[in-house]
Amino acid sequence: MLKWMLCIGLVLTSSLAAELKVLAFSGSTQIDSLNKKFVHQAAKIAEEMGAKVQIIDLRDYSIPFYDGDLENAKGLPENAKKLRQLMMESQAIIISTPEYNGSLSGVLKNAIDWATRNEQGKPSRDAFTGKKFAILSASPSPSGGSHALDHLRAVIEGVGGKVVSEQVALSNAHQAFDSQGNLQDPIIKEKLKKEIQELLH
Repeated sequence: MLKWMLCIGLVLTSSLAAELKVLAFSGSTQIDSLNKKFVHQAAKIAEEMGAKVQIIDLRDYSIPFYDGDLENAKGLPENAKKLRQLMMESQAIIISTPEYNGSLSGVLKNAIDWATRNEQGKPSRDAFTGKKFAILSASPSPSGGSHALDHLRAVIEGVGGKVVSEQVALSNAHQAFDSQGNLQDPIIKEKLKKEIQELLH
């Protein structure tokens, strides 16, 4: 009986994850970014759990720094509209941020700032409110970007997002991946799986 109930639970869990549309991206635009590698690993895990994942590169969504006068004169930049729409269409989001001077990247913060504006030039939290977020960071430093994660959590929760309790800061990230970009440390893999599982369920 117990075995049967566990099997049913696994089927239901997989079915639930399969219904989720997940957006994943890095807060770095660097071509060989450690955080791009890390977010790809997280996305792979989400796909293995049954989610439909779309990975994007913020380099493809170049947006000027948020400026109220620019917005008043020209409206929402086209790439800001596209990014915001992708976020709104997703049911969960995975973000891996680099740590720059103890905080998240300017590129990522700027993307979030624009995503909280609608096409009428008004504040809008539609892309964030009630949505679940998994946040990660990869850094060559011993702290793994943990300061950036704390700041990113505060920003996302400040605009209505629900950040899962687990967060993974990958230290010594320049040594963490093999030549194919796969994580080598089984402990980090398990932590990442735990975070993504929390995101999807």
